[in-house]
Amino acid sequence: MITVIVLTKNEEKNIERCLESVKWCDEVVVIDDGSKDNTLKIAEKYNAKVYLHDLNNDFSLQRNFGLQKAKNEWVLFIDADEVVSEPLIYEIQNVIGLKSQNLKNYNGFCIKRSDYIWGRQLKYGESGNLMFLRLGRRGKGIWQGKAHEKWEIEGEIAELKNSILHFPHSTLAEFLREINFYTDIRANELRDKKAGVSFWSIILYPIGKFMTSYILKKGFMDGIQGLMFAISMSFHSFLVRSKLYLLNNE
Repeated sequence: MITVIVLTKNEEKNIERCLESVKWCDEVVVIDDGSKDNTLKIAEKYNAKVYLHDLNNDFSLQRNFGLQKAKNEWVLFIDADEVVSEPLIYEIQNVIGLKSQNLKNYNGFCIKRSDYIWGRQLKYGESGNLMFLRLGRRGKGIWQGKAHEKWEIEGEIAELKNSILHFPHSTLAEFLREINFYTDIRANELRDKKAGVSFWSIILYPIGKFMTSYILKKGFMDGIQGLMFAISMSFHSFLVRSKLYLLNNE
């Protein structure tokens, strides 16, 4: 009835916790971008169907490849550093198990995500109210966007009450490496779309992003982790625009 799809690359620190939380699914599909660690050995322990597929700096391409491999009507996308909480398991099983006419009207469900970073749950700021379309009917839509990808599904979309738990970036150095990687992809994507960027937007947009996340959305309530996260995501915005400016002026 349900297939879970997990994208991986060198996720031996996270993948077991993730796969343990989705053992209840009828099919587990892992799409791997050339892992060099024990990721695949751990996935095989959980009887996952593993497919090697080059990311090619396009996360939608990778997720759509996963959709092609799914066999069940419903598909759930989980990242390797995420966990499906027990309340969410019961809610998903209940929702897709219903045979009511109301369910037939929905082709997708948005799910909340709770971020836990450096030992603390972020309840405010940019992470305070995140929700993503992660559960949908196979064949009703595709993923679009190389870096900030979205699952575009036709038909009605509903929201689930319970959360996916997210445990990203075990260290600040790892966080900064990922920021550098994602901003490369995003800047090139914007360049391909002929997007422009001004000198002032490089300076002012990151400042505005920090003020919005840390002050207006009360990121300061999350302590030092909230401050570090707000600064890092502001730096993310700075890098995207700076890299785009350089690409446009090669």
